[in-house]
Amino acid sequence: MKKRSIAAVVILSVVTLGVYCIVWSILTKREMVALGAEIPTAWLIIVPVADIWWTWKYSVGVEKVTNGDNKSAVVFLLLFLLGIIGIAIVQSFFNRLAKEA
Repeated sequence: MKKRSIAAVVILSVVTLGVYCIVWSILTKREMVALGAEIPTAWLIIVPVADIWWTWKYSVGVEKVTNGDNKSAVVFLLLFLLGIIGIAIVQSFFNRLAKEA
């Protein structure tokens, strides 16, 4: 996983009115798929209701690439309920992975 500045992720998400959240999701999805996670196409992000299922599958991918350190239910709630703050927390998980590699 690529190490990204948490502050930059939050600031870019706010400045672009959430567009960077989608970009971040696509970029990190690709990185997780390269590590063996099974996450469907990111086009589902823009489909109502399907985006909830996609977020769940993304959360399962986070659990897989972090070797179970971050449970999928917790990651899902972070992303679904906290939005940009949840993304910042998940990016901190990824930064820890990048540091270990």
